[in-house]
Amino acid sequence: MDYTSLGRTGLSVSRLCLGTMNFGPHTEEADAHQIMDNALDEGINFFDTANVYGWGENKGRTESIIGSWFGKGGARRERTVLATKLNGEMPIPGYAGSDWPNTNKLSALNIRRACDASLKRLGTDYIDVYQMHHVDRATPWDEIWQAMEVLVQQGKILYVGSSNFAGWHIATAQGAAARRNYLGLVAEQSLYNLMTRTVELEVLPSAQYHGLGVIPWSPLQGGLLGGVLRKAANEGVRGAERLARLDEAQIAQLRQWEEFCDKLGAEPGTVALAWLLHQPAVTAPIIGPRTDGQLTTALAALELSLDADALAELDRIFPGHKPAPEDYAW
Repeated sequence: MDYTSLGRTGLSVSRLCLGTMNFGPHTEEADAHQIMDNALDEGINFFDTANVYGWGENKGRTESIIGSWFGKGGARRERTVLATKLNGEMPIPGYAGSDWPNTNKLSALNIRRACDASLKRLGTDYIDVYQMHHVDRATPWDEIWQAMEVLVQQGKILYVGSSNFAGWHIATAQGAAARRNYLGLVAEQSLYNLMTRTVELEVLPSAQYHGLGVIPWSPLQGGLLGGVLRKAANEGVRGAERLARLDEAQIAQLRQWEEFCDKLGAEPGTVALAWLLHQPAVTAPIIGPRTDGQLTTALAALELSLDADALAELDRIFPGHKPAPEDYAW
């Protein structure tokens, strides 16, 4: 396993990040524990989750599964760089209602409550990287940073990251942190893959300039880059329904993609991850395996090297962006 620093910090993380969103809704607890054990055995030390994972009435379930895994000992917690997120609506324990004020977003009150609740579910006394799951346009940055600084002083969190921020949000956050002589953001988690490259315009340049590691989510574009045409051909009605959601241009693009992967002799999911690992701004793509087999496919990306011709061909199939403004102006 290769390791790299998370942004401008001294924190070493694996080049793949284990996403846990499927744990609970799609992967039973025992299987999730096995996947996490296998990930550690393979050297993956960077795990990502969120307080809302589990979804619906089961929000928080994923964090609880990770907490029970930590509770099995074996230095599982000590070997893991743990990232979780806050922002989404979370229920108040003991209160059956919903949509109560101050149970979401990034007020100082919710930051404190959400962190304490995550720590309890995770069965740990600190979070390595505490990430804002989305921007909060109503809360001033001085309030957000003051609340985060208190958590650092209390030893409850070590670093702060963002997710789904625009480039100017990152710049504004870092400016506010600098005025407080605070480290600020160290990572940005964004939607980034061969089919969705909008972040190349401003998010990636901003992250690189301000020293943030980039952690792409949905590296396979919801499975479309995982060999969807090949799978659909073997799925009958279900496969036809999946393809019906795509237009002709997308199908043609994916056909070229899968033919490219066949010539390369590698699984599409492996190639999609390998491409991200070749992008200079990327620290670690988030993989979300539901099974051990999917974990194996992801790990193969670490061994796949794409030469200049291969990267150029992928840019032809999936055109990207230059940094703004040169992408659309002189």
